[in-house]
Amino acid sequence: MMADTGSSVLVEKEFPKSEKKKTSYDVIIIGAGPAGYTAGIYCSRAKYDTLILSGILPGGQLVNTTEVENYPGFENGIMGPDLMMIIRKQTERMGTTIIDDEVVNVDFRHKPFKILTASEEYECRAVIIATGASPRKLGLEGEMTFGGRGVSYCATCDGPFFRNQELAVVGGGDSAIEEATFLTKFASKVHLVHRRDTLKASKIMQERAFANSKIQFHWDSEVVEIIGEQKVNGVTIKNLKNNQKTSLPVGGIFVAIGHTPNTKIFEKQVELDSQGYVVLKNHTRTSVEGVFAAGDVHDHRYRQAITAAGFGCMAAIDVDRYLTENK
Repeated sequence: MMADTGSSVLVEKEFPKSEKKKTSYDVIIIGAGPAGYTAGIYCSRAKYDTLILSGILPGGQLVNTTEVENYPGFENGIMGPDLMMIIRKQTERMGTTIIDDEVVNVDFRHKPFKILTASEEYECRAVIIATGASPRKLGLEGEMTFGGRGVSYCATCDGPFFRNQELAVVGGGDSAIEEATFLTKFASKVHLVHRRDTLKASKIMQERAFANSKIQFHWDSEVVEIIGEQKVNGVTIKNLKNNQKTSLPVGGIFVAIGHTPNTKIFEKQVELDSQGYVVLKNHTRTSVEGVFAAGDVHDHRYRQAITAAGFGCMAAIDVDRYLTENK
């Protein structure tokens, strides 16, 4: 769906002079994942004229997933794209305008705020940033081929689908160790593949992993190929010291090498942390009064659809209070 620390003073690109008609809203939400859609529902129910600019991937990361079992309300689970379509329709039914256009620039220096897409310039009284974060990938062809069929970026989301199978986890930080440890609840064995000979994870996380007999470590190694037909049935890893290749018979591979928040266009507009995530100052408020954030764009701990939706709700309530106090 959409990284240097700093708060707003100048934008890198100036807004072009244009004769295009400007469209004004009370609230503009940038991003259309669970956070953005939920924020739209709450803002529209509060009687604010609300626009969602969905970006290039309406629905966020869930449109690339298969079955979702852990979102409340669906006893038998639901496919990720279907879930997002249901939420989108609900958002539209509440009166939210949704435009599938990508935001290319913003100006939060003055009010009303200005938001520029490839085809139009909008302005509004309040903004909710809900552009999410994208998982970092290995860059292998198999990631695209087997996405949703054995390649995953979320153990909490997909781990239960791989009961009694051998699995691979790529990474060496806290996220990778946490994912590997979680997967041992379901897998017969977890192969942890790391490019170095030591882990970057915290000491307590390392101790837990080393004590877990189900986790096998493959040091100084990287995954060079994902193997399968209809779904993943193995990976090839290469030792970076001797170039020796080894095949691992795994039913799934979990890539845990970090996420990149989709905040490039917000650099020098709102404060970002060292990793590029939006910094929240007071609940869902950012460093700019009237600009709020919700979901994975600031949350690098939970990264779940349900928590993103929760943040969308909170941001919308904060927007309501802000607009009420600043009529």
